[in-house]
Amino acid sequence: MKNSTTKYVGLDVSKEKIAVAIADEGREPARYWGMIPHEDQAILNLLQKCGRPEELLLCYEAGPTGYPLVRFLMAHGYTCVVIAPSLTPNRPGDRVKTDRRDALRLAQLLRAGELSSVHVPTPEEEALRDLVRMREDIKEERTRIRQRIGKMLLRHQVAPKEKLRRWTQAYRQWLGRVKWTPSSQTFVWSELLYQLDQNEAQLKRMEAEIHREAQCGSQAPLIQALQTLRGIAETTATGIVAEVCSFERFVSAKVFMGYTGLVPREYSSGSSRHQGGITKTGNTNLRKYLVEAAWSYRYVPAVQGSLKKRQEGQNEGLCRISWKAQQRLNGKYTRMCGQGKAKGKAVVAVARELAGFIWALAKEAETLKTTV
Repeated sequence: MKNSTTKYVGLDVSKEKIAVAIADEGREPARYWGMIPHEDQAILNLLQKCGRPEELLLCYEAGPTGYPLVRFLMAHGYTCVVIAPSLTPNRPGDRVKTDRRDALRLAQLLRAGELSSVHVPTPEEEALRDLVRMREDIKEERTRIRQRIGKMLLRHQVAPKEKLRRWTQAYRQWLGRVKWTPSSQTFVWSELLYQLDQNEAQLKRMEAEIHREAQCGSQAPLIQALQTLRGIAETTATGIVAEVCSFERFVSAKVFMGYTGLVPREYSSGSSRHQGGITKTGNTNLRKYLVEAAWSYRYVPAVQGSLKKRQEGQNEGLCRISWKAQQRLNGKYTRMCGQGKAKGKAVVAVARELAGFIWALAKEAETLKTTV
């Protein structure tokens, strides 16, 4: 591709405008083309003046405008990559940022091969990701509503006479029996409970749709395969698949671990070597799913309860990987805690290795899919 490419086009994309810069083969500085409207026809008119589709390589940074532009360009035969902004090299002394400068910098770095691209999801993959992330947003809103309810009870020193576990069915029934003297407080209280009821009803609808995707969607086989692992039920498995989209882009488990941001930082020079906390790069939502699932491996390995039901009818190879993961990860957690490590650090280490088992299981599921 590089031999046939004669021009490298950097696009600084915003909602209404696109700044365009072009770098030719060689070492000459990139030149600024100008600003064009963010419209399909304006983009095509520009690219037709620049050259044939096989002569151009385009890029722009991932951002709020999403992926419609790259899909549009690829549909018309152009090669376009979406760049990870956090991995774009920056000069330490550069304190001026404009659309023109950004476009020129993208074109020159693209020519130099210094940019890291992100995976462009298909419309189906993006729809599943939106579904899972909306559920997370609803859960966060539920937490805020519950906090407002709890703070109102605390301010007025209102508590149940009998000991009730918070947010159980019995606790919810007690909340409905709480009485307030001023009419304004009664109104506020009823509104808070109404918000909570609406939020939980919305959450149930989202989980029903996630269940449908996990059973009948295009990624259903992979989602069901991941559920053979301990700590990864339907919602978590769907979330992992939605965030990763395709495991084929990771050539090894080590590469996938790095993508999760659960690998340690390293500062080494000469004979000195220092490793710090995890990098926290990559996908934040994926990292959260893995850490939450890793807490399950502090228990003695066993196949029972909901895990046993999830493994019913699954391939024996997938179940063997799941059992090996239980033995290895529980042993790692026990060993690290025995050495005096904090439980949180031990769980993060388990989550890192769990990512490797997830990669192996996804590869096994892909192999089974191709042999059927």
